[in-house]
Amino acid sequence: MRLRNVKGSRENIAESEFVIHDETSMKGKWHEFFGNDNPIHIEIGMGKGRFMMDLAAQNPDINYVGIEKYSSVLIRAIEKQTELKLPNLVFIRMEAEYIADVFDKGEVGYIYLNFSDPWPKDRHAKRRLTSKEFLARYEQILAEDGGVTFKTDNVPLFDFSLEQVDEAGWELLNKTYDLHNSEYNEGNIMTEYEERFSSMGNPICRLMSRPKWDKE
Repeated sequence: MRLRNVKGSRENIAESEFVIHDETSMKGKWHEFFGNDNPIHIEIGMGKGRFMMDLAAQNPDINYVGIEKYSSVLIRAIEKQTELKLPNLVFIRMEAEYIADVFDKGEVGYIYLNFSDPWPKDRHAKRRLTSKEFLARYEQILAEDGGVTFKTDNVPLFDFSLEQVDEAGWELLNKTYDLHNSEYNEGNIMTEYEERFSSMGNPICRLMSRPKWDKE
């Protein structure tokens, strides 16, 4: 569930030093922006930013960009980052479908998708962040050793995502329908939603995938 509108959030986002305001001008210039050649990892639909901040704090040799379209939750991430001032983390407020306008070919080392909107109606399938249409967008920006990790508690969405990996011609590296009781849980960083859903007894599904760069 998304937060209701937070009064003044758009104004505060527009003034924040931790938000990239002209994101399309950054395409091909992210390493220059961060001032190093460290890998760039992104989370699409980052919510209030806990996952991104934990990653950035643990991995100072990786640059992180958190992407969120809702001002009401992005403002919470900005508030936390204002306290932490992690030098390897910035945010963008944008719609995910324009991702290839913001990052150049091979510019992104890794993509995280956590508890994305399921868009349950069939006619909205293309809007799901794990649809083959979105996987094609990710393929335009990922480095050749990069990939995608997707987590959700929504089993129908997870099954759909597995089908889309195959339809997109991607390689499925691993999958689990119960992350916290699997061999893949070591080193797992939980999101706010993950903590909430798992506390309710909901198993967490996770997959890791990457493009097949040598496909026809």
